[in-house]
Amino acid sequence: MFRLASTIAIGGLLLSANAYGAPRAPSLAPIANSAPDDPSPTLQGTPQGADPAQPPRNVSPDKPIDKSPDKPTDKPTDKPAPSAKAPERPLQPMSRLSLVRYVDGELVRVVKTIPAGKRGFHLKAGAPLDENALRIAIASAGSAINPGDHAQITNLEFKERQIIVDINGGGRGRTRLRDRIHLEVGGIPTMTTTTDTPVNTSAGATLYLDFGKPLPDMTPKDLKQFLSGLLDFSMQHSAAVQWVETLPPDIRKAIQDKQPIVGMDHEMVLAAIGRPDRKVREKGPDGGEIEDWIYGKPPAKTIFVSFEGDKVTQVRQFPQ
Repeated sequence: MFRLASTIAIGGLLLSANAYGAPRAPSLAPIANSAPDDPSPTLQGTPQGADPAQPPRNVSPDKPIDKSPDKPTDKPTDKPAPSAKAPERPLQPMSRLSLVRYVDGELVRVVKTIPAGKRGFHLKAGAPLDENALRIAIASAGSAINPGDHAQITNLEFKERQIIVDINGGGRGRTRLRDRIHLEVGGIPTMTTTTDTPVNTSAGATLYLDFGKPLPDMTPKDLKQFLSGLLDFSMQHSAAVQWVETLPPDIRKAIQDKQPIVGMDHEMVLAAIGRPDRKVREKGPDGGEIEDWIYGKPPAKTIFVSFEGDKVTQVRQFPQ
């Protein structure tokens, strides 16, 4: 009887404890967003309230940081800043000498009608031939040399921004080169026409090669290319060539090599290296007149060709 009463009393005490909120053993509940079998570790440094499954912004191990070219970066560029274009090299003394040697005196075939008169015709270097301007110049001044005619470059004059090219003596003369005045025995001048060489069959003309800037450095080939709209330099045979073939072998070879040598006359030197930049006359030790043709300008390469009478007596070159 006593045992039964004790059991009932203990049961009543337990029921009354539950009813008044006595502490009980806490039940285990799963952690939110973290399953017990999830092997992914939790990232350190995740801000409070952020989703642990999402990596921090701009710190992704799988995606590189965006550094597109249109976005400024602090990283220095490897490309140097664009620099101003280097100034064009001006015409050098030796280049000018080469132009005189290899273009002045050249025989050409005319491919377009060239106007007559002192004004000549202006060509823009490196630009196509202005056919309309050429027609206007011909209509105004007439034609001096026609297509198919043979002609000769007789002088090159270098200005600051242009090269003046005289053909068959230039356009300043009023008579044809083939016309010669002969004084007969009676003293009466008569006009006769001679046709000794094909290069003197036309009137003279002048071309002005305009660059629009200080003359740049160029080669004889460049100058010929600038003039190719009107002149063809590819002649293979001419009266001058036939004349050269009659000369002694050493003179002929020197002309072909564009070199003056002792024993040449004025015409041979002109055929070899063209007209000089300047001429100097002085008296020799024996009182005779010595004429020096000077090609080039010191301290650049300079060639001195000394004449006594019509013959070359000395050729000097500085520096050696």
